[in-house]
Amino acid sequence: MKVLVSGASGFLGSNLIPYFEDLASITSLGRKTNFRDELSDTHAVINLAGLAHDLKSVADPSSYYQVNTEYSNRLFDAFLASDAEVFITISSVKAIADSPDDILVEETSPNPETHYGKSKLMAEYYIQSKQIPPGKRVYILRPCMIHGPGNKGNLNLVYQVIKRGFPWPLAAFSNKRSYCSVENICFVIKELIEREDISSGTYHIADDDALDTNQVIQLIGESLNQKVYLIPIPKRFITFIARLGDLLHLPLNSERLSKLTENYQVSNQKLKNALGKELPVQAREGLLATLASFKS
Repeated sequence: MKVLVSGASGFLGSNLIPYFEDLASITSLGRKTNFRDELSDTHAVINLAGLAHDLKSVADPSSYYQVNTEYSNRLFDAFLASDAEVFITISSVKAIADSPDDILVEETSPNPETHYGKSKLMAEYYIQSKQIPPGKRVYILRPCMIHGPGNKGNLNLVYQVIKRGFPWPLAAFSNKRSYCSVENICFVIKELIEREDISSGTYHIADDDALDTNQVIQLIGESLNQKVYLIPIPKRFITFIARLGDLLHLPLNSERLSKLTENYQVSNQKLKNALGKELPVQAREGLLATLASFKS
């Protein structure tokens, strides 16, 4: 079975390729490749290519649409014209909401505020506008915050702060946030490729349990086997510092503060109903495995 992967060199791809080593023949697809030639004799296409969310707000907005929308559309068109049977694209919950008022479900009305979210949503709309030929299956996956070996996002930044013995200054904020173990995404992608009984559609991917950021800080301390100091600095002062960070390009800015302290819960119930089985990794165990990988 031949599986074609775009964006294979990224964080998710670097975890997915080893996961499939004994299951399929994996071919990496470059962004400037002749898609139709590459799709010859291919069973499944996995689109991981994308321009990630830019916390420093320095990326050219047009880049998001070139990569997240236009590239995805061209690859999908090539899939429709090919004999490949399965198309899986990685979108994002940010295509639906940046700061949701309630738990996100697939039926939540989209209202993205950033170019990242808007470009992902436009790619979704393009796919949904096409008639899917008989014998083909198409899946749009919306993961929440992905973590795993090689992760270089906010989780790694927080880990380094705690590792150096600094107290956690955001303890006054209480929130619930969904996370997504990269192993759970790999598991889902494998299921979608190998099984023909899962209907085409859009699915959210998240670990079962949402965690408070302060719980995550405690898990970091557990992983490091060191005491963690949670300091409840007043929210107003922290917000003021984050606004200064916006102006002075400090590590803590308003967007990063929001990511660390906001409520962002995502339901995975539709996906689990379609799979008919539980995800293999629970939130706490998955985070501990990711934190352990930071030590190497």
